[in-house]
Amino acid sequence: MSSFILLFGCLIIGIVLQHVRDFPVNTPQVLNQFIIYISLPALALYFIPELVLDSTALLPVSVAWICFAGAALLFWSLGKLLGWSKKLIGCLILTAGLGNTAFIGFPVIEALYGKEGLKTAILIDQPGTFMVLSTLGIALAATFSKGEASTGIITKKILKFPPFLMFLLALAMNLLDLHFPDDLKEVFQRLGNTVSPIALVSVGMQLRLEKRSKHWGFLAIGLGYQLLLAPLLIYVLFVWVLGVRGEVVQVSVIEAAMAPMITASIVAASYGLKPRLANMMVGFGIPISFLTLAIWYWVVQGL
Repeated sequence: MSSFILLFGCLIIGIVLQHVRDFPVNTPQVLNQFIIYISLPALALYFIPELVLDSTALLPVSVAWICFAGAALLFWSLGKLLGWSKKLIGCLILTAGLGNTAFIGFPVIEALYGKEGLKTAILIDQPGTFMVLSTLGIALAATFSKGEASTGIITKKILKFPPFLMFLLALAMNLLDLHFPDDLKEVFQRLGNTVSPIALVSVGMQLRLEKRSKHWGFLAIGLGYQLLLAPLLIYVLFVWVLGVRGEVVQVSVIEAAMAPMITASIVAASYGLKPRLANMMVGFGIPISFLTLAIWYWVVQGL
């Protein structure tokens, strides 16, 4: 319960801080940079060296890659058909294609399925969602922000993305069976725990309730995919096509139904991909997702 209070509390704090003049107008951008350069690398160093990577991990790890591919196919097709700008297409793919599998997902899964469910959630998030954002997400942001980008430029963007560099280091440690001392792991955990509160304060500081905003229709389309179509896609592929059942599938569907990823909205905003829509996806997606998550939890109980 405290995790949910923290989520909504930080979002409200950010909204309140919009009216506090002591905070510079670029405060959200500074907070976002702290997350990218400090908090996310710390998370990679905390989680990834301890993951157990074997054939049983393939199913949960594939969840984020499948959902992102589905978003790319859907929004690129709709964008071409309806004449959307590249920045709008890129924003929707990033924010609707990646779910908040960690900072909302972890407490939800642990509450519903305990520590065993949490192990599956970590596999969905770290080599899944986190890796997709650090590679395909950055490549997409670099491409759609300027319209065109060479392979060299995209590669440099990925290699200069601090979370990705730390992911590579942490993955190498995992493969070599190397581990950090407990004191260092505690430091990484504490730094990583700053992602959710700082990111939500940043989102709240940029969130505007504009009744005449042109983004409402796109918000509905983006959340419709993230909260309904993405988990349906995982359900159909895992249950109907592959014939798999059990707790791993239940957790996979629930994680696929999470609200949009906070960090993905930060990346979208940092690259100029419709920042207001990106923040609306998170700001409105989080409260709405608790209603849709209850529905999906009821759906998967028979698996």
